[in-house]
Amino acid sequence: MTPIISALSEVSDRYDAVFCDLWGCLHDGVRALPEAVEALQGFKARGGTVVLLTNAPRPRVYVERQIERLGVPRDCWDTIATSGDSARTGMFQGDVGQKVWFVGEETDRVFFDPLKLVHDPVAVERVDLSEAEGIVCCGPRDPLSPPDVMREELEDAKARGLKLLCANPDVIVDRGDSREWCAGAVAAYYEELGGTALYYGKPHAPVYDLARQRMAEAGREPEGARVLAIGDGIATDIAGAEGQGIDSLFITGGLAAAETKTSDQPDADALGRYLAEAPHTPTYALGKLR
Repeated sequence: MTPIISALSEVSDRYDAVFCDLWGCLHDGVRALPEAVEALQGFKARGGTVVLLTNAPRPRVYVERQIERLGVPRDCWDTIATSGDSARTGMFQGDVGQKVWFVGEETDRVFFDPLKLVHDPVAVERVDLSEAEGIVCCGPRDPLSPPDVMREELEDAKARGLKLLCANPDVIVDRGDSREWCAGAVAAYYEELGGTALYYGKPHAPVYDLARQRMAEAGREPEGARVLAIGDGIATDIAGAEGQGIDSLFITGGLAAAETKTSDQPDADALGRYLAEAPHTPTYALGKLR
């Protein structure tokens, strides 16, 4: 049985660094969560390194600006690794060709900003679907609409053998009290139609490689570091931690709040039932990051 702990501080002395998810852990899409901020500040005060590891489909500079607007203070984290930067690396390496059909909101077009991580990048060009060699998906055009509204276009893309680069493997996210669809939902639907999707964010390895690179840039040697992954997604945060061989702290009051009957802390029996049906097992569980 996964133990339910009272706070991050209960286990933090076992770790040198945390890979902390953002949405559902540090903020709710509308505002920063004060107890989570204090928990990360406390971890840093004890000498730990905080890497904000997010499936946001954007460059880290835009994520930094976003969390600042939400009230996340700079002194609770050291560096940021985004699924967007990991996926952008793949795009500029030519993983889906030079001419790409873009799927996402207008605000996601920063995905095509220049990236210093890639030497001699491919000159990527956004084109209509009829001309495309591949697809770049940062999310649905309308996050409130299910991905099957794109069925006709995606079936056409699948028939032409186009690969879909998924900038954010998350399927859903909660913005305050509203649940929205993410790029992972579009990618999963494309696979259901028989298409091929490429993933770079959690739980897949490329974004963890980037997180360790960011750790090194922040002054913490990643080799041999004791790392704890914190997140509210069983299929992303917890699965990714298992794949990387690192411990994990499952925040039950996020995406699985209803299933685990979490108000302040999860109901032990409900958590047990939820995890019994889940393919991944976290090291610890906690209702809210604090």
